[in-house]
Amino acid sequence: MAASGRGLCKAVAASPFPAWRRANTEARGGLKPEYDAVVIGAGHNGLVAAAYLQRLGVNTAVFERRHVIGGAAVTEEIIPGFKFSRASYLLSLLRPQIYTDLELKKHGLRLHLRNPYSFTPMLEEGAGSKVPRCLLLGTDMAENQKQIAQFSQKDAQVFPKYEEFMHRLALAIDPLLDAAPVDMAAFQHGSLLQRMRSLSTLKPLLKAGRILGAQLPRYYEVLTAPITKVLDQWFESEPLKATLATDAVIGAMTSPHTPGSGYVLLHHVMGGLEGMQGAWGYVQGGMGALSDAIASSATTHGASIFTEKTVAKVQVNSEGCVQGVVLEDGTEVRSKMVLSNTSPQITFLKLTPQEWLPEEFLERISQLDTRSPVTKINVAVDRLPSFLAAPNAPGGQPLPHHQCSIHLNCEDTLLLHQAFEDAMDGLPSHRPVIELCIPSSLDPTLAPPGCHVVSLFTQYTPYTLAGGKAWDEQERDTYADRVFDCIEVYAPGFKDSVVGRDILTPPDLERIFGLPGGNIFHCAMSLDQLYFARPVPLHSGYRCPLQGLYLCGSGAHPGGGVMGAAGRNAAHVAFRDLKSM
Repeated sequence: MAASGRGLCKAVAASPFPAWRRANTEARGGLKPEYDAVVIGAGHNGLVAAAYLQRLGVNTAVFERRHVIGGAAVTEEIIPGFKFSRASYLLSLLRPQIYTDLELKKHGLRLHLRNPYSFTPMLEEGAGSKVPRCLLLGTDMAENQKQIAQFSQKDAQVFPKYEEFMHRLALAIDPLLDAAPVDMAAFQHGSLLQRMRSLSTLKPLLKAGRILGAQLPRYYEVLTAPITKVLDQWFESEPLKATLATDAVIGAMTSPHTPGSGYVLLHHVMGGLEGMQGAWGYVQGGMGALSDAIASSATTHGASIFTEKTVAKVQVNSEGCVQGVVLEDGTEVRSKMVLSNTSPQITFLKLTPQEWLPEEFLERISQLDTRSPVTKINVAVDRLPSFLAAPNAPGGQPLPHHQCSIHLNCEDTLLLHQAFEDAMDGLPSHRPVIELCIPSSLDPTLAPPGCHVVSLFTQYTPYTLAGGKAWDEQERDTYADRVFDCIEVYAPGFKDSVVGRDILTPPDLERIFGLPGGNIFHCAMSLDQLYFARPVPLHSGYRCPLQGLYLCGSGAHPGGGVMGAAGRNAAHVAFRDLKSM
């Protein structure tokens, strides 16, 4: 999957020994036979859960099967001298409380905010000698309106109202992210105290209703309708609608015409960084530097993190309560509670003894929608791509659009839908939807001088190819060549600039990062798998049917994305339960 570099760029220095590992080695010593809590998986949510528990005085150990922590938020030097955010590659959704509580800046987290943030170059036939148009969006509303006016004066006038409309909806949903959802099981079958606690979780819902007010029906439509229907009510120009619609389908096996795709759009616009609403940025050193900062916060307070330690199963005593885990090498580690950062499918269908879980629950978990049409291609290049719509400056220095999410094959929402239909037929689209990012345009530590790392997040590649054919090396290379051919049309010379590449199809994302179906959210962010129905109805939130077992990953509320909310919320729920034991 990974091609080696051609030696055209001077190698960069190796990254220093992570602070979390030094603290872990100095303070811990070896693996102990017992902890208060065990976290399965050192993805960012698992690390957040461990950090909060340890700060609350709960002696916590984290076990990670890979040699590197971070889960999908990881930095890896796949090609010598080039450091890639190998899976997730952008930051925005990280909850501000986590940033503050865990003192991540103190622990080394550095961010590069992007402005502008979105660049959509056009392919325009019949343009002759004219430079093709492009759509560049950032934080300057007046400049955004000038850009949009190239395609529609009406849309330029309406755009500020649309932004305010979406901001208000994001503001209403924001409190829901930081609290456990309504516990329907406790409400129906729990004690009076459990029912009262469950009712208290309604407060964020009531607050959301107050914020939305009389426009609630219109906002409800955003959450339930196809994103094309929503955008058609606001805009007429296809380049703008297609650019906005990419956030409604990215990572999801849905078309812009699929009901409920509007929520996925909202999920990608309700973040922010350093007090800037909706801001997205690159983590200096790659996404693994975020995981390292969280881990450093956890180990500084005494948590233990172990890599290359695979959990084989959750141990349950004769009373049906969790009593620890068993590692793959047979080592037993006792604990009062276990928090699983793995997907619901792995947690309940592979790690937990089936006899202790309700049959209906297991059936629901096995039926979760995990389809995801994402292929991630990490590319090392020896120069910046030069787009026909925005040619490079002399000297090849990064221009504003190089820091953006660059949307290719996004001139029209119809292109997105056609690519979706191809994927549903088991065919990688001939015009895949491509999001191209160049984090080294703002963070030169990622690549040798003059060189760059490129993240290609391509949408609508099926998990299984037509006829049941599996992805082999030839199929991967053929697909990557097709993606590169698409980029070449927009940026001639791109293919000649490639030093090496790392191709991760949905099965690769599943195998390497433990993402079922290659789904970056653990399971689909559809309305039937959100809030008190995530992962399944009656067993939502973080508690599981087995006492002492908690779900703290993206398969729990509020879902995927590098936000840490599931880890933080699960830690607080588990801590409250621990105090009452």
